[in-house]
Amino acid sequence: MQPYGLTVDKFLDHAAKWHGTHEIIAGDAGRVVGRRSYAALRARSNLMSGALASLGLAPGDRIGTLAWNTVHHLELYYAVMGAGYVCHTLNPRLTVAHLAAMVNEAENRVLAVSANLAPIAADLAPLCPTIEHILVMDGDPAEPIAATAKVWLYEALLEEYGAAAPWGDFDENAPAGLCYTSGTTGAPKGVLYTHRSNYLHTLRALQADATGLTGDDVVLLAVPMFHANGWGMPFAAPAVGARLVLPGRHTDGESLARLMRDEGVTLAIGVQTVWLGVVDHLDAAGGDLPALKRVLIGGSNCPDALIRRLEKRLGAGVQTSWGMTELSPVGTIAPPGASAATSASGRPPMGLDLKLTDADGVTLAEQRGTLGHLRVKGPSVVDRYYGAEADALDEEGYFDTGDLAMIDTAGNLTICGRAKDLIKSGGEWINPAEIEAIVGADPTIDLVAVIGRSDPKWGERPVLVVEPCRGERVEAGKLIDALRGHVADWWLPDEVVEVPAMPLAASGKIDKNRLRADYADGKITGRRVGR
Repeated sequence: MQPYGLTVDKFLDHAAKWHGTHEIIAGDAGRVVGRRSYAALRARSNLMSGALASLGLAPGDRIGTLAWNTVHHLELYYAVMGAGYVCHTLNPRLTVAHLAAMVNEAENRVLAVSANLAPIAADLAPLCPTIEHILVMDGDPAEPIAATAKVWLYEALLEEYGAAAPWGDFDENAPAGLCYTSGTTGAPKGVLYTHRSNYLHTLRALQADATGLTGDDVVLLAVPMFHANGWGMPFAAPAVGARLVLPGRHTDGESLARLMRDEGVTLAIGVQTVWLGVVDHLDAAGGDLPALKRVLIGGSNCPDALIRRLEKRLGAGVQTSWGMTELSPVGTIAPPGASAATSASGRPPMGLDLKLTDADGVTLAEQRGTLGHLRVKGPSVVDRYYGAEADALDEEGYFDTGDLAMIDTAGNLTICGRAKDLIKSGGEWINPAEIEAIVGADPTIDLVAVIGRSDPKWGERPVLVVEPCRGERVEAGKLIDALRGHVADWWLPDEVVEVPAMPLAASGKIDKNRLRADYADGKITGRRVGR
C-alpha cells in the first residue's frame, strides 16, 4: 500500500480542497469580527510556516502559545505543526511563575501571544532565557512589549517573511503538541502529543457513536484551545469540513448565546459551567437557540439536575464525556441521542481500552458493576510525561488515570471520584463522589464538591461545598437530610459551605486543591450541621 504519514496537516489540506468555502467564524464579546474560509486559512498557515522558518527554527523546536480561541491561534496551530515544530499551548490564567516553569522546561524559542495578553508576555520573557522571539497575534498590543526577545506583529511577520513551506515532511511519530495537565491534584506535568497520536485521536473522536461530526455541522468551540488540543476539535472540524465558531476570550452566557443564535450553531462543546451561564442568560433575557441539536460536556461529572435543566432550556441533547490531557483528551463519550440524565460518561470509542484494577494494580476478575481503579491503553494515551526517564505504564501497557470508576453491563463508564480525593475518617474511607452525586441532584444546586478537613479525633471529616443556582438559598439541613439513608451516617458532612462561584481549573474541573487551601486559610467558611 502507499506510504501515507499520519500527520495533522492533512486535515487542513483536506478541508481546503474539499470544503474550501466553509468558514471559521471569529467572535469577540458575542459579535462576529471576522470570517476565514478553510482555503484561505490553509494558504495563510502555510505561509506562516515559511515565516517561522525564517526565524531559524529547527524541526522539533517548541513554540509556546499564550492565546484565546481565535483564527490566528488556529492558523498558528497548523503553521507550527505542519512544518514539524511543536505547538506548546499555555494557559493564560496561570501565574507567571507557573508559566515560566513550563516554558523553561520546554525550552520554548518563540512565544506567540494574544495582544491583550502582552503584559503577561512582558513579565514572562525575562524569566525565560530560551525565548528569542515574541509573536503578537489578534491585533496590536496596547503598549510596546519591553523584552530582550525580538517582538514581531503577526501580520507584519507574515507579510515580510511569509513563504510556501513543505508540510508533513517528517515521520508521523514526530512530536506535534505539548500541553501540561491542569494540576488540580498535583504538580502539572507535560504531555507530548505526536502527529500519529493526534491523527488517530481525531479518527476516534469522529466516530458516529462519539462526536459524529459532519460537514453540515456548525461547531461552537468554547473549550480553550490551550487545553488538550481544544478537545481535538481544531483537527476534527476541518477533517470533515464542519464550520467552526471561535468565540475569542469571552465565554459568558450572553456572548455565547448571541453567537450560537446568529451563526446557527448545531453542536456546542465546553464544560458544564459555560452552558450554565448560557441557560442563566436565556432565563433572564429570553430567547431560544433553534438550530442547536447537541451540547457536548466534559471536564467533570455533571449533576443530573443540571443536565435535565440544560436539555429542557436549550432544547438540545446533552452528550456527557470523560477525558484527560493524557488521553489527547477523549476517553469515553455518550452516543448522540443517548439519555444523558445519568452520571455515566459513555463508552470508549474504538482505539481506547479500559480496565479496572485494585489499589495495587491487580486487574479485577469482574470488570462490570465493580468499583475499581481505572487504567487506559491506546495509541493516543501518554507513555511517559515530558522530560521523564521512565514510562508511566503498568506491565500490560495501561496508564493509571488516578480515577475510581465503575463500568455497567452496557459498557458505560461512571467516574466515581479521584483516588486522591478519598477522605479517611476514623480509619475508614469516604468517597466524596457519592455524596456529590446525591447533592447534585438537588435542583437548587448548580455545583457541588466535598473536601476533607483535618480533625483531631477522626483524622479527617468531610465538608460539603455548594454553589447554588442563581436566586436560590442554600438549606444546609435539607442537603444533609437528602443524604440520610443513601450513605452511612458517619459519611454525613459536619459542615456546609456556600460559595458564590466554584474555583475551576482550565479543564473545567473543580479545583479541589484551591478549595482545600481556601478553607484552611479561612477564606471560605460554612456552618456546622448536626448529624
